[in-house]
Amino acid sequence: MTAATVAVEAEAGTGERTLTYAEAVREALAEAMEADERVFLLGEDIGVYGGAFGVTTGLYERFGPERVRDTPISELGIVGAAVGAALTGMRPVVEIQFSDFTAQAMDQIVNQAAKIHFMLGGAAKVPMVLRAPSGSGTGAAGQHSQSLEAWFAHVPGLRVVLPATPADAKGLLLAAIDDPNPVLVLEHKLLYKQSGPVPEGSGRVPLGVAAVRRSGADATVVATGVMVSRSLEAAARLSTEDGIEMTVVDPRSLSPFDGDAVLDAVAATGRVVLVQEAPRHVGFAAEIAARIAESDALYALRAPVVRLAGLDAPIPYSPQLERASVPQVDDVVVAVRGLVRGS
Repeated sequence: MTAATVAVEAEAGTGERTLTYAEAVREALAEAMEADERVFLLGEDIGVYGGAFGVTTGLYERFGPERVRDTPISELGIVGAAVGAALTGMRPVVEIQFSDFTAQAMDQIVNQAAKIHFMLGGAAKVPMVLRAPSGSGTGAAGQHSQSLEAWFAHVPGLRVVLPATPADAKGLLLAAIDDPNPVLVLEHKLLYKQSGPVPEGSGRVPLGVAAVRRSGADATVVATGVMVSRSLEAAARLSTEDGIEMTVVDPRSLSPFDGDAVLDAVAATGRVVLVQEAPRHVGFAAEIAARIAESDALYALRAPVVRLAGLDAPIPYSPQLERASVPQVDDVVVAVRGLVRGS
């Protein structure tokens, strides 16, 4: 565990209240807009309607139509406008209704926002944030339920974060708005109604610093997004039912990535399960596995690295099939139990 990781965890425990994940995002947006008039929001139905998941409710009335801008249904146009605004010194925060729809704006995200700073020799910056609900669990089927974080983490010039708690939903978003680079904040839609402690004040969480959510000596689980809470529930069950104590590491940020925190945890336990909702094939878990293989943590392993991931198939509409297509708490329990007992 890095010193920065420990420091962030300690800081997050002071002056807390309980907010839902959605409330924490809304509070971060309001605080950023109050503090800096360059910050404005744009996206489909984010104004009068309050957003597809109600996250921006009340911000239109508070800040007005110039700073909470309802846009046409054109993701390419929305992100293109945000890139242009960022180049002129504004701090746009885009909401894309579902992360799947970023596919409509990939040229602006990948070929423009990510590359302009580099291609202009540092003469221009694109301080843009793109928020997008991601993941399955709402019965929205294959075109509204994907986990696409590996797409964006693969692109140099983009920063990618996946807040798993209300505190991080606020803290990472505020840090993303401060950042001079384009940042994608992927918010799992099942988390919006979950509640948790959120520090008073700014509560910023630096990008690229992992959180160790639980410590144990028998195995390490590295999980992102909604898989963090599922892994913590699995850890509690394993502790009670089997006496297995596991460490849960939440990277929080895939780009930049806190590899040291992951490698330290793996070296300490000698066993690791990498949990992601995204399909297994070429997912970010494969990147983490490769980093373990390329490090000294490899020599501490008492068993092979295990990847627990979604099926290599589109997310089904059927609730039963949807649930079966991505890891659940029981799957984490089985994977860790088998790893510990079999090694």
